[in-house]
Amino acid sequence: MKKQIFLFLTVLLFGVSASVQAQKSFSVYGIGFYNLENLFDITHDEGKNDYEFLPDGTNKWTEMKYTNKLHNMATVLAEMGTDVLANVGCAVIGVSEVENAHCLADLCEQPELKARNFQFAHIEGPDRRGVDCGLLYNPSLFEVRDMTLVPYVYELPADSNRATRGFLTVSGTLAGEHVAFIVCHLPSRFSGSYYRELGAKQIRVVKDSLLREDPACKVFVMGDMNDDPTNKSMYDELGAKEDMEKVGEGDLYNPWYNVLVKQNTGTLRYDGKWNLFDQIVMTPNAVNKKGEKDFSTLKFWKSQIFRRDYLFQTDGKYKGNPKRTHAGGVWLNGYSDHLPVVVYMVKERQ
Repeated sequence: MKKQIFLFLTVLLFGVSASVQAQKSFSVYGIGFYNLENLFDITHDEGKNDYEFLPDGTNKWTEMKYTNKLHNMATVLAEMGTDVLANVGCAVIGVSEVENAHCLADLCEQPELKARNFQFAHIEGPDRRGVDCGLLYNPSLFEVRDMTLVPYVYELPADSNRATRGFLTVSGTLAGEHVAFIVCHLPSRFSGSYYRELGAKQIRVVKDSLLREDPACKVFVMGDMNDDPTNKSMYDELGAKEDMEKVGEGDLYNPWYNVLVKQNTGTLRYDGKWNLFDQIVMTPNAVNKKGEKDFSTLKFWKSQIFRRDYLFQTDGKYKGNPKRTHAGGVWLNGYSDHLPVVVYMVKERQ
């Protein structure tokens, strides 16, 4: 029998009277995403442009650096979600910029993740640099049903020989319910907004196909979108809206819009300005509408940009920025140029 891990919350959190409060308790589940910024091993993968991450490459990527990178990533991944779920952390974490299954296997063998028996879902993709998306999960909390890699499809003839990350789609059971995760890493800003808008349209098709198969499935789209919640790819093409009252037919709810717009903070920093490219958005059936307090099924509670002091540069030109593995050709033994994000889902215990 699987070990069940629960955090009990009083319904006072949801504005219910104290007399009712004593009669109800809730389970909380953390769902995260983290761009691991170039988690490469030290060997060449045939057909991939991974030469800078070899011992004789520009980054002098040695076994020592790889081992340190694994430890640093595992430290963050294990701590994600623990502000609410102490000693438990996230049930599921999407990741991007991982070279291959070997890296994910090595990552799950790190003591911080091995202690929770973390497993991974991954399908090798066609990206020319060799970076893929993956899904880490705690098997005592999430059970995988199936997974597929939906390819990113270019439309312009000039792009016919290009290849980039697809959409890793993993469906399974969380809190006794059917959920699905679409893990993405949309084309970079060097490619132009058209390519991210095209990707967002394709993600929407994947999401819609999941809902056609099971309208009750709760779908979470997560990833490094290389766009802010306010950009066209996210707001118009994917339909990820900041308020449930604005979520229309086929749209999604985006808890990160107001974090960027109203709190003026994000997950990566460029020229002193925050962007919020790392997002987790969800289908409306995973969110209560205004005034509702129905947690009989899994529902969104709150979102969090995960921060620890060690994740930031403490001095120099880039003070206050996320501390990277490399910067300016110098190995910093850091973490990532992105900060992780977490959403917390709540379900009433029966």
